[in-house]
Amino acid sequence: MEFTTGGRLEVHITRADVGKRVSVRRLSGAGEGAARFTDTVGVLTSWDEGVLSITRRNGETVRIPEATLVAGKTVPAAPARRRSPATSTPELDRVAARGWPPVESEWLGEWQLRASAGFTRRANSVAASGDPGLPLDAALDRVRAWYAERSLPACIQVSTGAQGAGEDLAAALGRRGWTREVTAELRTAALAPVGDLDADVSRVALGREAGPDWLRCYRRSGEPGPEVLKVLHGGPSVWFAQVPDEAGRPAAIGRCVVDGRWAGFAAVEVGPEHRRRGLASAVMAALARKALDEGASAAYLQVETDNDSARALYDGLGFVTHHHYHHWRASQGGPS
Repeated sequence: MEFTTGGRLEVHITRADVGKRVSVRRLSGAGEGAARFTDTVGVLTSWDEGVLSITRRNGETVRIPEATLVAGKTVPAAPARRRSPATSTPELDRVAARGWPPVESEWLGEWQLRASAGFTRRANSVAASGDPGLPLDAALDRVRAWYAERSLPACIQVSTGAQGAGEDLAAALGRRGWTREVTAELRTAALAPVGDLDADVSRVALGREAGPDWLRCYRRSGEPGPEVLKVLHGGPSVWFAQVPDEAGRPAAIGRCVVDGRWAGFAAVEVGPEHRRRGLASAVMAALARKALDEGASAAYLQVETDNDSARALYDGLGFVTHHHYHHWRASQGGPS
């Protein structure tokens, strides 16, 4: 039930608010002559046995003893980011999944099970957006079995941090012993400013295929197998960019897939000896101009949160974080 703690601080949340976005203040320790407090904002994903679990925007779950609460209230969903295209989390997740398609997939309700012989987590994990059509434990058993049949670890990609995201699922996986391995940001931007970058695009070569030179510069794969080529070339309208160095070898590369109003950027890489020369911006600008020619107006990309250099580049290009996503791996031999 709702209760007060005295003064102006009041707890206005109850167990009935599980699933809502909340802001709470808790007593975190005694200081020199004054109590210390900690604030937490996120989705209330459980309230059991005197402990609240709140999942933050970045996917981290904070457990708070009920006895330490001094204030709490429900709060609106995070507002849309200015300068960023209007979109929902489910729409953006679906577009991103189409832009990096797996070699093999199967639907479990609204979950897409994806496999590509282990090439990238995105193409070898469940895109869990919506209802699997089964009770959660039964769905997780099916996921484990499906990936075991392909000698792959069972992994689920879950979004957090925006309206329509999957904080409840993330918390449920954590309670069942699944391990969160990777956190990434799904960022968006208006496409025209990327195309208008003051960058030398005259050296950027564009094509429909990732040729041998492009693949030699791509660091996500050694000798590319057929699954690598199928994923890279998959998507509605795919373009590859590369910038040759003085010897004709690729100094920088990039990939873009155009899907309606969206242009998705990936594999933007610059050789170590060619960095800080504006080549990444030139690749992005050239691909953006091609996407604009095809009618796109919005851009997205995915970047892991520990990739500081790439995040700094995308900051400068106007990309802002729409939401986070995480890959959860099933424990070996553990419960669903």
